[in-house]
Amino acid sequence: MTGLSTFDTTEKTPENRRSDRLVIPLLLVSAFVVILNETIMSVALPVLNRDLGIAVSTGQWLTSAFMLVMAVVIPVTGFLLQRFHLRQVFVAAMTLFSIGTLICFLAPGFTVLLLGRIVQAGGTAIMMPLLITTVLNMVPADRRGRTMGTISIVMAVAPAVGPTISGFILQALDWRWMFGLVLPIALLGLALGIAFIRNVTEPRPAAIDVFSVVVSALAFGGLVYGFSALGGEGGHEAPDPAVSPWAAIALGAVSLVVFVWRQIQLQRDDRALLDLRVFGSTQFSLSIVLVGVSFMALFGTIILLPLYIQNILGYDTLVTGLVLLPGGLVMGLIAPLVGRLFDAYGPRPLVTPGAGLVGLVLWGMTLFGTETPIGFVVAAHIVLSLGLGFMFTPLLTGALGSLPQRLYSHGSAVVGTVQQVAGAAGTATFIAVMTSVAAGRLADGATEVAADAGGIHIAFVLGACVATAGFVATFFVRRSAEPAAEVTEHTATEGEIPDAPAGAADKGLADAPVADTAGPEAGEERPVG
Repeated sequence: MTGLSTFDTTEKTPENRRSDRLVIPLLLVSAFVVILNETIMSVALPVLNRDLGIAVSTGQWLTSAFMLVMAVVIPVTGFLLQRFHLRQVFVAAMTLFSIGTLICFLAPGFTVLLLGRIVQAGGTAIMMPLLITTVLNMVPADRRGRTMGTISIVMAVAPAVGPTISGFILQALDWRWMFGLVLPIALLGLALGIAFIRNVTEPRPAAIDVFSVVVSALAFGGLVYGFSALGGEGGHEAPDPAVSPWAAIALGAVSLVVFVWRQIQLQRDDRALLDLRVFGSTQFSLSIVLVGVSFMALFGTIILLPLYIQNILGYDTLVTGLVLLPGGLVMGLIAPLVGRLFDAYGPRPLVTPGAGLVGLVLWGMTLFGTETPIGFVVAAHIVLSLGLGFMFTPLLTGALGSLPQRLYSHGSAVVGTVQQVAGAAGTATFIAVMTSVAAGRLADGATEVAADAGGIHIAFVLGACVATAGFVATFFVRRSAEPAAEVTEHTATEGEIPDAPAGAADKGLADAPVADTAGPEAGEERPVG
């Protein structure tokens, strides 16, 4: 048998069908809870620095180490999802996350808290690729837009509302309750998963290439660490580590080249840790670039807006969280609608206007000053969230839907890796530009507030330029045909040829060109629809 885990074609009993209906909702709730923790620390860091008696540069590792572990683990998820059953992977992910959350809740000091965050990140890294791969396997192509719209809530809204939730908790409770309130939800999700989730894929024997794991850790870990350390956290200077940020970025870049070379060699025998044949699809490659740009904008503004609201406008952390809340809610509310529109019209009518809104808002944010009304900031963030909401679902659904089934888990792992690297790069770029410009203006005699305002202005100018380039790129996005009826060695041997996507004929996909995918089957003529 070649390729990844194959879809389980066993005839379903009524009990199995009821279990299947619970799988995706359970995965969605679990993924929302674990992804929320990625940004829940941003507002809490000043409180933790004070309560634990640690320096700002030390406290930032509670966020940086989380992102670092995510970047290292996510590339391995492609292997995990082909080697083990869905149920096994889910239980492992939620167990890791629950143990990490318990460690954080009971942590007596910084070292144990950092350990808990690292364990949490290990479980978090597995959940998102697991969710996406399961949806691609279980949901018919003509309904994926709606389901991926819901997934967009997890991917975009959870990080956006993290600061708001932590702001509310810190206003009334001790910082430990950021983890104490999450723990019962995580344990409930784990228990329900054990009870109801059944296996929907058939794993295949696969050996892991240790060299690929090491090189991927150096590559993606080096890039995320370097970008995070370069930007620092909350506008403060980066720590003084043994390895400088630029050295880490250089190590990551060189290791990435070696990693790519190694995967190309292993693909000949179907042994790649992360199958790069996903980039053989033009639409996947273009969509991933745009996803990277979108996450740079999202995480860049998530880190800049709190600094602007607190340091320039003078509001507290609770107000900061409330300002960011409406945008996160808007993104969540429109996600199902965007999914239905994608199913009906495809990606370009959604992605291009969405990218246009993102660019316009970032240009508008360049007008922020020391006297900007807080209502204007709220409105700008809402419109920015609206634009990003119109981009995430079409880009992700179109990109992953253009891949054959055997590459689903690898495509999901690539998406997760790009999110982490792009988020770290966006944060680092925005903060590095802001701090360098502010330092120059301080040297010229400006006040601290005026210097910070000038730095934030230039950072938003840079973000607007990047968003404008992304807007132009959206005109090349098109609707990819579902690569249906993929005849693998498995189906050819056993006569199991998957059905065409439901509704394909209605949508005219039967006459559409086959999405260009790489691999041994790419050049074969296959019926579509």
